Formats: sequence, C-alpha cells, structure tokens
Amino acid sequence: EVVLTVTEHHSNLVPWQLLAENTGCKLRFIDIDDEGRLRTDHLDEYITEKTKLVCMGHVSNALGTIHSVRTIACAARAVGALVFVDGAQGAPHGPVNVETLDCDFYAYSPHKALGPLGIGVLWARRDLLEEMNPFLGGGEMIRNVSLERSTWAGVPYKFEAGTPSVADAVGLGASIDYLIELGMDNVRTHEKQIVSYAMERLAELPFIRFFGPRDPADRCGLVSFIDADIHPHDLGTVVDQHGVAIRSGHHCAKPLMHRLGVVATARASFYIYNDRSDVDKLIDSLLEARKVFGL
Repeated sequence: EVVLTVTEHHSNLVPWQLLAENTGCKLRFIDIDDEGRLRTDHLDEYITEKTKLVCMGHVSNALGTIHSVRTIACAARAVGALVFVDGAQGAPHGPVNVETLDCDFYAYSPHKALGPLGIGVLWARRDLLEEMNPFLGGGEMIRNVSLERSTWAGVPYKFEAGTPSVADAVGLGASIDYLIELGMDNVRTHEKQIVSYAMERLAELPFIRFFGPRDPADRCGLVSFIDADIHPHDLGTVVDQHGVAIRSGHHCAKPLMHRLGVVATARASFYIYNDRSDVDKLIDSLLEARKVFGL
C-alpha cells in the first residue's frame, strides 16, 4: 500500500494512481481536521504493516498548512515504510532539514523558489539512489556500453541521461544562492508576519471565510478564502482589474476541494517581495468587488 493525504497536489497524486493501475497496489489517504491539519491521532488506521511508501506534501499548496512530516515519518519507520516528501511548497518558504524531517526522498520545483521552469530537484538517501535503476537511457548516464549490455555511471549521473538543460541549472544555482544570502530563517519570519496581518485583515470582512490553520505559525505565506456571495473566478477577475493578482480555482487539488465542500477557492500568496501594503490593496480590491456585484 501507498499512503498519501487528502491535501495532495495532483502532481503527488496522479503518478501514484498510475502506479496503482499498473501494479495493483492500494492507495490510502490520511484525512484532515477542520483547520486543514493532518489527522495524526489515528495514524495506525492508515499506516500499517502493508504500507511500503508514504508520500506527502511538506506544505499544502491550497491551504498553506505546514504538515507534521516527522510525526508521520516516525509512524512509517515503525512499519519499515519509506517516506517521500513533495517539497514544492516547503523548500521556498523556510529552512528544510531532511534529517529532522526523517524522510527518504525530498523533491521541489525551482520555479516555486525564484528559479527557472523546466528543471527539478530531488534529494534522496544515497543508499536508496544506488539501489535504484535508471529511468532514462542515453548519453552521460553510462559507465560502459557494449552491444550486449551497459553499465551505469554513479549517483547522481545515472539519472541524468542526455544533454542537460544547462541554462536552467545555472538559473537554479542563482536562485539558491540568492535565497541563502537572504537567509531562509528570514524568509520564514517575513512570511509569518505578513500572513498574520493578512488573516487579521480578512477576519474584518464578515463575508470572507478562509481555510487552513488559524495560527500563522502553522502555515506558509498563503491564504485561501471564499466570498460568501461571489464565485472565486469572478472575484479573481475583478481584483485583477485593480492590479491585484490572486489565483482562483481548485489549485490542482480537486480531491481537497471536495473534502472542504467547495468547488473552488481564491488564494492570495505572499513571498519575499510582498509587504503589508499589498495586503491592504487586496482588502480594498475585495471591497470593490462587492460594489461591482451590487453587494
């Protein structure tokens, strides 16, 4: 069995569905509480002796919830399962220590962290990488080739067949250098401050309902919400006309939307380049949207 959560981005759900179709393995899903935190009180109901792999997001891209990875990893260790963490929303927003998380694999998308498109990062335990077979064949990933067989280069080169995207790799390095210079602790502190202010301002609007933990310490720099009277897509269109960029929709997390009982949410995402004035502009644009719809 492979254990996931109901909060997963489609990119950490669909591949495992394909695996299940091809191998017959069973997928199980850890549920959430009313504030979008994973239910860790009964993990033995999900993670059992049948569990081979636990796959979970470090942070929910739709709720902002920072998940209790280590708690779940401990449950996985108890039954001998491996742990894969989707860090697309974790790595950009604060310090990451894979030893503290106690995971076996950690992946993230650089374009979520000031980097380029078209390249990804995977950290994994070296012993596991050495055991794994290449998933692509081609130049540069071989040690020796004959007509009968080939042998593979060492880690990580056996997983990097063909000509790499050099420009993307350079851009990735530049983005990492920039964030290290800023300090990931500073990034995290800034996000907590601005998301705390955003939640305070949104709470002033009686027609707004937001999702995820109420404690800013338990979320990254995003807030998902709905207006009681305006569809998120309409809301997004109007605030865009006022120079405010939010995302509206299911956020590539349709099962989570179903779990929340909504078809879509609006999501305001804050990062190192945002300040309190951006929050104020968001609030003003939400009030303007009410006027547009005669509310």
